[in-house]
Amino acid sequence: MKRFSYLRLVPGDVNGFLGLVVDNLSVLALLAAVLIGGFGIPAPIVFGRMFPGTALGVLVGDLVYTWLALRLARRTGRNDVTAMPFGLDTPSTIGMVLLVLGPAFLKFRAAGLDPMSAGLETWYLGMAATAIMGLLKFVMAFGGRTLRRLVPQAGLLGSLAGIALMLIGFFPMIELLQVPIVGFLTLGLVLYALVAKGAVPGGLPGVLFAVFVGTVAYYALGHWGVAGMSIASPTLPTLRLAFPHFDPRIAHGFAGVAATLPLIVPFALLTVIGGVNNTESARVAGDEYDVRSILLAEAAATLLAGLAGGVAQTTPYIGHPAYKQMGARAGYTLLTGLFIGLGGMFGYLSNLIELIPLAVLAPVLVFLSLNITVQAFSAVPLRHAPAVAISFFPSIARLLTIELSDSKFIAPERFAQLMGAAEHGLPALAVIVALGNGFIITATLWAAFVVEMTERRLRAAAAYLVAGGVLCCFGIIHSVRADGSAYALWELHGVARSVAGQFCIAYFVLAGAMWLLSLRSPEAGQSR
Repeated sequence: MKRFSYLRLVPGDVNGFLGLVVDNLSVLALLAAVLIGGFGIPAPIVFGRMFPGTALGVLVGDLVYTWLALRLARRTGRNDVTAMPFGLDTPSTIGMVLLVLGPAFLKFRAAGLDPMSAGLETWYLGMAATAIMGLLKFVMAFGGRTLRRLVPQAGLLGSLAGIALMLIGFFPMIELLQVPIVGFLTLGLVLYALVAKGAVPGGLPGVLFAVFVGTVAYYALGHWGVAGMSIASPTLPTLRLAFPHFDPRIAHGFAGVAATLPLIVPFALLTVIGGVNNTESARVAGDEYDVRSILLAEAAATLLAGLAGGVAQTTPYIGHPAYKQMGARAGYTLLTGLFIGLGGMFGYLSNLIELIPLAVLAPVLVFLSLNITVQAFSAVPLRHAPAVAISFFPSIARLLTIELSDSKFIAPERFAQLMGAAEHGLPALAVIVALGNGFIITATLWAAFVVEMTERRLRAAAAYLVAGGVLCCFGIIHSVRADGSAYALWELHGVARSVAGQFCIAYFVLAGAMWLLSLRSPEAGQSR
């Protein structure tokens, strides 16, 4: 097989490029909107300091993933290999913005620093946190293969499906329905092109056609004065080069990062597990990548992003089967890496974030979420479907936590009161928060437990429960803190200790029950 015969662009690469760019632009748009509009960090810090390094991580990761796809195509002699999608991690970026960067900026301002100085100190902290997450992922990458062998397929795919449907799909659905005429139109066109395989005028790629029609409709209706749609006034692109910053003041960030470790360690762990999940998803779709290579590339991209000024970690994305269904190969990751990386350095990403309506971009994410969910059920035996389904509950709880913790809906003081209010049993809000914290790991463990129990491997089921109990004791899963940070159980007091303690005991009690039941028949206790 000639090299250029695989690397040449195909229509599916254009569709895949648009979908992957939407993912990354959405994360960058969220980062900018909350930091600038929510916390008041000066725009030059966000666009000129944070964006370039963050985008550089995407560039490096997408280039490596493109090369891994080329290597797989050469080894297998296949011309239909689809590269693993790669970009900025959405859950941890939300966590970094709301739990690390924003509060740090407010603390620096309270200490008397002016906005620009406080913004710089916040940036240093974000850089340090991102670099440390990269180092942590380097260490954890060497356990990826073992994790993949131990966890059943339903556990890997089920956790992805829950994230996809509840988080990757739900929030974009709300976004597109906030501008229902344009959003629903674009969603229908995306589904027509990619699900129904309908013919698109002019032979254009389906996603490109849908985005074009939606954008034209948005600005046309905005011109006619329809509520909710307006024409932005873009600024001229500016040159913002990304390079490693060796200013001695960056040491301030590393000095203060210790307080964020309970947050960033779970962030790093979640993306490693997500990387294993996504590699399994790609294998089911027909492209078998080496888990360690995928995880090491992810770790390197995150580390380089942090050293170059980035404040968000990178990760392989969910949705490889959807991109494969689009007909994408490796061109879409190459294009995405160049587009996002150069856009962060030259400044045009900030202009696009202002110009492209989110209601037009969101339907692509909804399609990806539907595709991932369908695959999770279709790729496992029917008897394992309950294991996939039960893994949705932690993601639902995480969705509720995100919404309920928004001060637009519940005041922070009222939220704190509800965390400790109980009429019978444990406080309902505290249970929701605990179930949602660490949701990816929780979903994987729950699905794995149900699979092992279904297959009558009760001792293996008990082992998963014991692992859950241990992780619970340290707040890696079921953290009772609203920010999801880790802790040791004995550090807690009052209602928080009661909630955390009972969650931990529940795992160990059920593990003991599984072990006792395994004694009734030898075959029921066989391990994997």
